[in-house]
Amino acid sequence: MTEGEFDPRMLEALICPMTHQTLIYDAARQELISRAAGLAYPIRGGIPVMLEDEARRLD
Repeated sequence: MTEGEFDPRMLEALICPMTHQTLIYDAARQELISRAAGLAYPIRGGIPVMLEDEARRLD
């Protein structure tokens, strides 16, 4: 793993801040998906941005 890359092992410790449900890692889009909230949280520089205002709404 290189610097600035997301470590999927972090998923064990991360939950959706809105629903407190588990997240799904989308490596292609560099997002953490919360199906329960209908949001995709971005990962920037290997760091998840777990803010609702920064999340993308899922269709």
